[in-house]
Amino acid sequence: MTATNPIIGRCVAVSLVAFSLFAATPLLAEESAANPLSKVQQRLADGELTKIVCFGDSITGVYYHSGSKRAWCDMLGIALKIAYPNADLQMINAGRSGHTTVNALARIDRDVIAKQPQLVIVSFGMNDVARVPLEDYQRNMREIIRRCQDGGAKVIVCTPNAVSETEARPEAKLAQYVDAARSIAAGFKLPLVDLFDQWRRIRTEDPLGWSLLMSDEIHPNMTGHLRFAELIGSTISGRPIAFVETPAPLGTLQVTSDRLARKETIKLIAAPPYDTIVPEELKRLYPEAKFDLVVWPAKEQTIAAAAQWAKQIRGLKPHLVIPPLPPQAFAASQDEFIREYQWVLNYSLPQSGGAWDVVPILPLESPNETARQKKYLGLASRIIAGKDLLFIGRSPGETRSANEIVGDWFAGQKQIP
Repeated sequence: MTATNPIIGRCVAVSLVAFSLFAATPLLAEESAANPLSKVQQRLADGELTKIVCFGDSITGVYYHSGSKRAWCDMLGIALKIAYPNADLQMINAGRSGHTTVNALARIDRDVIAKQPQLVIVSFGMNDVARVPLEDYQRNMREIIRRCQDGGAKVIVCTPNAVSETEARPEAKLAQYVDAARSIAAGFKLPLVDLFDQWRRIRTEDPLGWSLLMSDEIHPNMTGHLRFAELIGSTISGRPIAFVETPAPLGTLQVTSDRLARKETIKLIAAPPYDTIVPEELKRLYPEAKFDLVVWPAKEQTIAAAAQWAKQIRGLKPHLVIPPLPPQAFAASQDEFIREYQWVLNYSLPQSGGAWDVVPILPLESPNETARQKKYLGLASRIIAGKDLLFIGRSPGETRSANEIVGDWFAGQKQIP
C-alpha cells in the first residue's frame, strides 16, 4: 500500500462481521446499479490502485487532538487494507484546520481533483455553522460534490459529529447543517455516514465513554477517530468493520532517538522526580547523552493548573516531553479530571507533525493506590490512548523502583538505536 503518510506499526486485527468480502466479490458488478460504491469495492478487491481523498477540516486533518501524527484517514487505510488484503491504497488527507466549504472550494482543484481519486469522503460543517450561512453551506456542498463527480470520483458525505454545547456551535444550529448534509446526500443518492447521530447516541447511552472519545468540546481524539474509521470503512465495504485492537502508535521516540544517534542535546520537559530519573536512565543507555532541562513544577499543581502550565510547551520547542499526573489530580472531580488531563496532553503535543516526542508517566512512587487513585489511573490510561501515545506506568503487583521501571521502558523501545 502506498500512502501520503506511511502506515507503520504492529499487525492490527479488524473484525469483518457478516460474510467474507471475497465471497461477495463476484456479485459486485450485478449490484452496481444499486450500490454506488461497487466499482470502488471491486478495485480494492482486485488490487487496482485506489486513491481515497479525505476532504475536511481539523476533524479530518492531522492535529494534536488525535496525537499530531495521524487521524481517521490513516486508520481507515489500515482497516481497508486488512479488509481487502490485495488492495493498493493511497490515502490522502486533505483536512485543514478552520476550513469551511468556502475554503474547500478554493482549494478543491489542488487538494482533491489534481490527485485523480476514485473516492472522496467529504466532511464539512463544523466551521460553517460558526461562519457560513446555511444557504451558502448547502450551495457549496452541492458544488463540492459535483466537482468531485465531474472529476470521476465517487463521493461519501459525512455529517459533523455532535459536540459539547458552545456559544459558537449551539447544537440546535449544528443540527440544521447536519440535516442539510443528509438532504444533500439523499438528493445526489450518495452514501451518508451520520457521525452526528452516532455521537449523540453514544453521548446518551454512555456519557463517560463519550467524554473519552473527545479531545475537547468539538474534536474527537484517536479513540473517536478509530470509531470514524470503523463507520466509514463499513460504508465503503458494505459490511460492518470493527477494530479488535488499537494500532500501535507511530515513532514514539523518533525525535529523541535521532538526536541521541547524532549526539545532540535533548531539550527535556519533565516534573520531579522524572526530571532526574529520565536523564539518569537515558545516560545509562547513552553515556554521552546531554540534556537541556525545563522543570515542570507539577508537585504543587492542581490538574487544572498543570493544564495551564502546559500552554507554554509549544513555545519552548522541546525534543522530549514527559507530561505528569500531579498528586493533587486525584482530588478533582471525575469530569474535571478528564477535561483537564485531556488539556495537559493536548498542550504537551505539537500542533501537528510529531515535531517532538511525548511520553506520559503515571505515578510510580508507590505500588499501593487507593480505589479512587486506581479508578483515575484507569481513566488516565484511556485518555492517553486517545492521544495515540504510549505511557510508562506501574503494572499490578509491580514492586520495582521508579528508576528501574523507567529505565527498562526506555531500553525496550526499538526506536532507540
